[in-house]
Amino acid sequence: MSESDLGEVGPGYTPLDLIGQATLRALDDAGLKKGDVDGLFSASAYYHMPTLSVGEYLGIRPHYSDATSMGGSSFVSHLFHAAAAIEAGLCEVALITYGSTQRSGGGRLVSGSETLPYEAPYNPRYPVSMYALAASRHMYQYGTTREQLAEVAVAAREWAKLNPKAFVREDLSITDVLSSRMVSSPLSVLDCCLVTDGGGAVIVTSPERARALARPPVYLLGAGEAHWHRNISQMPDLTVTAAAESGPRAYRTAGIGPGEVDVALLYDAFTINPVLFLEDLGFCGKGEGGAFVEGGSIAPGGRLAVNTSGGGLSYNHPGMYGLLLIVEAVRQLRGECDERQVDGAAVALVHGNGGVLSSQVTAILGSQSAL
Repeated sequence: MSESDLGEVGPGYTPLDLIGQATLRALDDAGLKKGDVDGLFSASAYYHMPTLSVGEYLGIRPHYSDATSMGGSSFVSHLFHAAAAIEAGLCEVALITYGSTQRSGGGRLVSGSETLPYEAPYNPRYPVSMYALAASRHMYQYGTTREQLAEVAVAAREWAKLNPKAFVREDLSITDVLSSRMVSSPLSVLDCCLVTDGGGAVIVTSPERARALARPPVYLLGAGEAHWHRNISQMPDLTVTAAAESGPRAYRTAGIGPGEVDVALLYDAFTINPVLFLEDLGFCGKGEGGAFVEGGSIAPGGRLAVNTSGGGLSYNHPGMYGLLLIVEAVRQLRGECDERQVDGAAVALVHGNGGVLSSQVTAILGSQSAL
């Protein structure tokens, strides 16, 4: 696995260029060659037929191709699908890859989505207003506070300060978050993810082949995916996401529970996301997410290591973030994270979110010691 260049790559790069960077680095990391790849997985807001564009650019003619597109959760879904394809004998070495130049290209979210006609009269800011609705409802129903949401951003920044690749590493306080410009109440600009360039690549193969490669293998122990709605106005309950289904499915196939997770990588496009996912994935009860994150509980040295790279809030967020969650999980399980390394990390939970709390995909990864 590997990232491409991150942050702000400057003019002259395309998303496919970053995919090329990440792919070559990932192949080198695994000790494989491009010709070994016979499965191709990608999603993109830039290319209508992403695997065709990526295959052409890289010169790969896959036996199996999957362009499942569910927003930022797509790549966690690809991990699930790649494992199934390999198990079924449809391919042997799968490449999952993504790239975005949204910051260099104007600094705005590049998305294939837009507000529905029956939501448009309310002039929402897509997608932040949709997440603001969920935050507002959670605050009303459970007493969650803006200070608690700010704890999520501050914890992410504390992890980012330990990560040389993080886009922002300056000190951040709860007061800073609360006093920052309001974007869509109750979410301020510091409750929102970064807008960066970047991408990544992950190689998936059978356990037998992986053990013969250049780096220590990380194993997919279990996975689950679910979605209940596409548009926020159709979300059955603004405080409960489909992670309440995808998580238990992943735990069952992995044969573990949330208490055995050492590192949780949760898609944090907005500060409300980890609060909801911590609840729905069983780390705390429904309505208890705000209290769970208080007092640095998900920061370095806290009760649960969450988003150890700095997450989408402080590390990088190139439009769709799910692939970088997988990269960080692999690094933690290999023991490659230096100052931010979680001692004894053997099991990592990766959770991808797509759309407006729409698509939820959970994967459980483990090191050799977790088998």
